[in-house]
Amino acid sequence: MADYNINIFLDDEKLKKVEAAELAGQVKEIDGKKAIQVPFTDKEHKKLIKGFPDLTFDASNGCIIPENAENTLFGIVIDMKTVDVIKFAIMKIYNPLAGKSIRSARY
Repeated sequence: MADYNINIFLDDEKLKKVEAAELAGQVKEIDGKKAIQVPFTDKEHKKLIKGFPDLTFDASNGCIIPENAENTLFGIVIDMKTVDVIKFAIMKIYNPLAGKSIRSARY
């Protein structure tokens, strides 16, 4: 069971892609806008918070990730034709070394 969701809000173009991927049943209304939700667990939540420290969550534990990562995630959802993609997608959108300085090895 998912503890959290990434909300991907849909414009007309994205909605057509969702329908073409046979995911129209996954479309929800959130704050009056059409969206799909990618569920994730507490373990993935910790990774996303490390990768995106500015993430904020609404009352239903939904969040919006930065646009570049959202576009990557949306592409994966459409390609795989499911919203249950976080285990695969997190490798593409989460960079555990972001912000770390490169240290040279000393021999």
